[in-house]
Amino acid sequence: MAHPASDIAAPLPARMTARQRWLLGAGLVVALVLWRGLDDLAHNHLFLINRSPSLPNWADVVERGRLPERGQVAFFLPPRNALVEAHFGKTPSAFGKIALGLAGDVIEHRGDDVVLIRTTNDASGHQPSSSVIGHLKPRTVAGEVLMPGPVGRIPEGCYYMGSAHKDGFDSRYAAIGFVCRRQIVGVATKVLL
Repeated sequence: MAHPASDIAAPLPARMTARQRWLLGAGLVVALVLWRGLDDLAHNHLFLINRSPSLPNWADVVERGRLPERGQVAFFLPPRNALVEAHFGKTPSAFGKIALGLAGDVIEHRGDDVVLIRTTNDASGHQPSSSVIGHLKPRTVAGEVLMPGPVGRIPEGCYYMGSAHKDGFDSRYAAIGFVCRRQIVGVATKVLL
Protein backbone atom coordinates (compact mmCIF):
# COMPACT_ATOMS: atom_id res chain seq x y z
CA MET A 1 0.00 0.00 0.00
CA ALA A 2 1.33 3.35 -0.99
CA HIS A 3 1.68 6.12 1.52
CA PRO A 4 1.01 9.71 0.53
CA ALA A 5 4.13 11.83 0.29
CA SER A 6 2.95 13.92 3.20
CA ASP A 7 3.02 10.85 5.47
CA ILE A 8 6.72 10.18 4.84
CA ALA A 9 8.68 12.46 7.09
CA ALA A 10 11.88 13.93 5.77
CA PRO A 11 14.82 12.90 7.90
CA LEU A 12 15.76 15.53 10.41
CA PRO A 13 19.23 16.94 10.04
CA ALA A 14 21.53 15.29 12.53
CA ARG A 15 22.77 17.55 15.25
CA MET A 16 26.52 17.93 15.60
CA THR A 17 28.01 16.60 18.75
CA ALA A 18 30.30 18.80 20.81
CA ARG A 19 33.28 16.78 19.56
CA GLN A 20 32.28 17.30 15.90
CA ARG A 21 31.85 21.06 16.47
CA TRP A 22 35.28 21.20 18.13
CA LEU A 23 36.89 19.28 15.23
CA LEU A 24 35.21 21.53 12.67
CA GLY A 25 36.40 24.66 14.51
CA ALA A 26 39.94 23.29 14.87
CA GLY A 27 39.96 22.35 11.19
CA LEU A 28 38.94 25.88 10.22
CA VAL A 29 41.67 27.39 12.42
CA VAL A 30 44.30 25.06 10.91
CA ALA A 31 43.10 25.92 7.39
CA LEU A 32 43.36 29.66 8.13
CA VAL A 33 46.86 29.30 9.61
CA LEU A 34 48.01 27.28 6.57
CA TRP A 35 46.44 29.82 4.21
CA ARG A 36 48.18 32.70 6.02
CA GLY A 37 51.50 30.85 5.89
CA LEU A 38 51.17 30.15 2.16
CA ASP A 39 50.13 33.74 1.53
CA ASP A 40 53.17 35.01 3.46
CA LEU A 41 55.44 32.58 1.57
CA ALA A 42 54.04 33.76 -1.77
CA HIS A 43 54.59 37.44 -0.90
CA ASN A 44 58.15 36.97 0.36
CA HIS A 45 59.48 34.25 -1.93
CA LEU A 46 59.70 33.37 -5.60
CA PHE A 47 60.20 30.06 -7.35
CA LEU A 48 62.55 30.63 -10.29
CA ILE A 49 63.59 28.18 -12.98
CA ASN A 50 67.18 28.38 -14.23
CA ARG A 51 67.29 28.44 -18.02
CA SER A 52 71.03 29.01 -18.23
CA PRO A 53 73.93 26.55 -17.97
CA SER A 54 75.96 29.06 -15.91
CA LEU A 55 74.63 27.62 -12.63
CA PRO A 56 74.36 23.87 -12.03
CA ASN A 57 70.91 23.87 -10.40
CA TRP A 58 67.64 23.94 -12.30
CA ALA A 59 65.45 25.86 -9.85
CA ASP A 60 65.66 28.09 -6.78
CA VAL A 61 63.40 29.37 -4.03
CA VAL A 62 64.31 33.06 -3.72
CA GLU A 63 63.74 35.26 -0.68
CA ARG A 64 62.61 38.60 -2.07
CA GLY A 65 64.36 41.79 -1.01
CA ARG A 66 67.28 40.06 0.70
CA LEU A 67 70.77 41.24 -0.29
CA PRO A 68 73.49 38.68 -0.98
CA GLU A 69 76.60 37.90 1.00
CA ARG A 70 79.77 36.73 -0.72
CA GLY A 71 79.26 33.33 -2.33
CA GLN A 72 75.45 33.38 -2.29
CA VAL A 73 73.35 32.94 -5.41
CA ALA A 74 71.26 36.05 -5.99
CA PHE A 75 68.81 37.01 -8.69
CA PHE A 76 68.83 40.44 -10.29
CA LEU A 77 67.21 42.36 -13.12
CA PRO A 78 69.72 42.84 -15.92
CA PRO A 79 70.29 46.27 -17.44
CA ARG A 80 68.43 47.14 -20.61
CA ASN A 81 70.69 47.23 -23.63
CA ALA A 82 70.86 45.82 -27.15
CA LEU A 83 72.86 42.71 -26.25
CA VAL A 84 70.59 41.71 -23.35
CA GLU A 85 67.50 42.38 -25.48
CA ALA A 86 68.86 40.39 -28.43
CA HIS A 87 69.31 37.26 -26.30
CA PHE A 88 66.68 37.61 -23.57
CA GLY A 89 63.93 39.83 -25.03
CA LYS A 90 62.59 43.29 -24.16
CA THR A 91 61.60 42.20 -20.64
CA PRO A 92 64.15 39.57 -19.60
CA SER A 93 63.68 37.32 -16.60
CA ALA A 94 65.87 37.78 -13.56
CA PHE A 95 69.43 36.50 -13.90
CA GLY A 96 70.82 34.18 -11.25
CA LYS A 97 74.53 34.52 -10.46
CA ILE A 98 76.92 34.19 -7.52
CA ALA A 99 77.92 37.30 -5.52
CA LEU A 100 81.68 37.02 -6.01
CA GLY A 101 82.71 40.63 -5.32
CA LEU A 102 81.35 43.00 -2.70
CA ALA A 103 81.54 46.77 -2.27
CA GLY A 104 85.13 47.82 -1.64
CA ASP A 105 86.68 44.84 -3.47
CA VAL A 106 88.68 45.64 -6.60
CA ILE A 107 88.25 44.13 -10.07
CA GLU A 108 91.18 44.02 -12.52
CA HIS A 109 91.57 42.64 -16.03
CA ARG A 110 94.90 40.92 -16.65
CA GLY A 111 94.81 39.83 -20.26
CA ASP A 112 91.61 37.80 -20.53
CA ASP A 113 91.58 36.99 -16.80
CA VAL A 114 89.18 38.78 -14.48
CA VAL A 115 90.83 39.15 -11.08
CA LEU A 116 89.05 39.88 -7.81
CA ILE A 117 91.12 41.53 -5.11
CA ARG A 118 89.39 41.16 -1.76
CA THR A 119 90.18 44.24 0.26
CA THR A 120 87.92 43.58 3.22
CA ASN A 121 87.49 40.83 5.76
CA ASP A 122 84.08 39.25 5.53
CA ALA A 123 81.92 37.08 7.76
CA SER A 124 83.76 33.94 6.64
CA GLY A 125 87.05 35.37 7.99
CA HIS A 126 88.82 35.66 4.63
CA GLN A 127 91.79 37.98 4.67
CA PRO A 128 92.55 40.32 1.76
CA SER A 129 93.61 38.23 -1.26
CA SER A 130 93.31 38.01 -5.02
CA SER A 131 91.96 35.30 -7.32
CA VAL A 132 90.95 34.78 -10.94
CA ILE A 133 87.15 34.67 -11.02
CA GLY A 134 86.51 34.56 -14.75
CA HIS A 135 87.87 34.81 -18.25
CA LEU A 136 86.87 37.35 -20.88
CA LYS A 137 85.83 36.27 -24.34
CA PRO A 138 85.93 38.66 -27.29
CA ARG A 139 82.61 37.44 -28.75
CA THR A 140 79.39 35.68 -27.80
CA VAL A 141 78.71 32.18 -29.10
CA ALA A 142 76.58 33.95 -31.75
CA GLY A 143 79.58 36.10 -32.80
CA GLU A 144 78.57 39.46 -31.24
CA VAL A 145 81.33 41.62 -29.76
CA LEU A 146 81.59 41.49 -25.97
CA MET A 147 83.02 44.56 -24.26
CA PRO A 148 84.91 43.97 -21.00
CA GLY A 149 83.09 44.92 -17.84
CA PRO A 150 84.04 47.56 -15.29
CA VAL A 151 87.32 47.56 -13.39
CA GLY A 152 88.31 49.26 -10.17
CA ARG A 153 86.73 49.40 -6.74
CA ILE A 154 83.20 48.01 -6.59
CA PRO A 155 80.95 50.92 -5.49
CA GLU A 156 78.98 50.90 -2.25
CA GLY A 157 75.71 48.99 -2.65
CA CYS A 158 76.97 47.09 -5.71
CA TYR A 159 78.23 43.57 -6.44
CA TYR A 160 80.30 41.69 -8.98
CA MET A 161 77.92 38.89 -9.98
CA GLY A 162 79.45 35.97 -11.83
CA SER A 163 79.79 32.26 -12.36
CA ALA A 164 82.55 29.80 -13.20
CA HIS A 165 80.92 28.91 -16.53
CA LYS A 166 83.16 29.77 -19.50
CA ASP A 167 80.21 31.29 -21.38
CA GLY A 168 78.69 33.05 -18.34
CA PHE A 169 77.05 36.37 -19.23
CA ASP A 170 77.72 38.32 -16.06
CA SER A 171 79.62 41.25 -14.52
CA ARG A 172 82.75 40.39 -16.50
CA TYR A 173 81.05 42.10 -19.46
CA ALA A 174 79.97 45.74 -19.86
CA ALA A 175 76.45 44.71 -20.91
CA ILE A 176 75.89 43.52 -17.31
CA GLY A 177 78.50 45.43 -15.29
CA PHE A 178 78.33 45.79 -11.53
CA VAL A 179 74.92 44.86 -10.17
CA CYS A 180 73.56 47.38 -7.68
CA ARG A 181 71.04 47.09 -4.84
CA ARG A 182 68.11 48.46 -6.87
CA GLN A 183 68.51 45.55 -9.36
CA ILE A 184 68.57 42.76 -6.77
CA VAL A 185 65.40 40.68 -6.63
CA GLY A 186 66.53 38.43 -3.80
CA VAL A 187 68.76 35.59 -2.64
CA ALA A 188 68.33 31.89 -3.30
CA THR A 189 67.46 30.24 0.00
CA LYS A 190 66.82 26.76 -1.35
CA VAL A 191 68.54 25.31 -4.36
CA LEU A 192 66.66 22.55 -6.13
CA LEU A 193 68.70 20.18 -8.26
